[in-house]
Amino acid sequence: MVHQNKCPLCCSENIGQHLQTRDHFLSREPFELFKCSDCGFVFTQDYPEENSIGRYYASDKYISHNDSASGFLNNLYRLSRAVMLRKKRSVVRRFTGLKRGSLLDIGSGTGHFIAVMKEAGWTVKGIEINEKAREFSVSRLGVEVISQEHLSSLLSASFDCITLWHVLEHFHEPNKYASEIVRLLKPGGTCIVALPNCASFDAKYYREYWAAYDVPRHLWHFTPSAFCLFAEKAGLEIRKIRSLPLDVYYISLLSEKYKGSRISYFGGVLKGFMFAVRSLFRMTGSSSLIYFLRKETD
Repeated sequence: MVHQNKCPLCCSENIGQHLQTRDHFLSREPFELFKCSDCGFVFTQDYPEENSIGRYYASDKYISHNDSASGFLNNLYRLSRAVMLRKKRSVVRRFTGLKRGSLLDIGSGTGHFIAVMKEAGWTVKGIEINEKAREFSVSRLGVEVISQEHLSSLLSASFDCITLWHVLEHFHEPNKYASEIVRLLKPGGTCIVALPNCASFDAKYYREYWAAYDVPRHLWHFTPSAFCLFAEKAGLEIRKIRSLPLDVYYISLLSEKYKGSRISYFGGVLKGFMFAVRSLFRMTGSSSLIYFLRKETD
């Protein structure tokens, strides 16, 4: 297990227990979340080493790595994904200012996003740690996906856009990936990062049952201010922040299920709607946020 004696973000030693939760998805094991008193960063404490965390992903129900996962929530996820793929394509075009270009998707999963971007005329490449997901991407969708070991071999300044859709929170070495992103982006290139927001209305309501904590798969739990500090330290400038409006419904449904609610579907939709309405008046209370970044120039 990896134990942090100081804040992984600002290196302060003023850290302490924030919340005790558990792996509701798979193992049911308890895990503690710690919080830094100085910068407010929240992180999973005593999480598995990188070479042993694989078993916490080893489930046919983990839809990010298995496109055939069944069940109501996974079918709902696929429906939401179909809508969001079109939105993501539009987002990339709008914030890069390009109709076509080169794109790297880190944590590409089963490859649906880069397949959509390839159809739109982009030159695409994916990075994915899971072998089964890589094979699906290549054989079923015809896109190029490589393992994370090959990230450092990619040519510097070779991508107009680099995307990370809900993956940064999984990395054991997020600073290493941030350095690689800066290296790989072309001058003026765009990095798009989507993350759960542990300062959201739904996170505060569900607390230890909030599905987006997803311990121990999620190691880092960002607030907008914490991510701004992370980006600054990496040499990336945040240009805009936007919400991911559909995420709150999926997260609320799962959270209700984890709480053991007898009406988890109805309750999740209703509460998700309430959180969504509140976030219209305060975006930083949204369940998930998209950060648009540019590489800082001298």
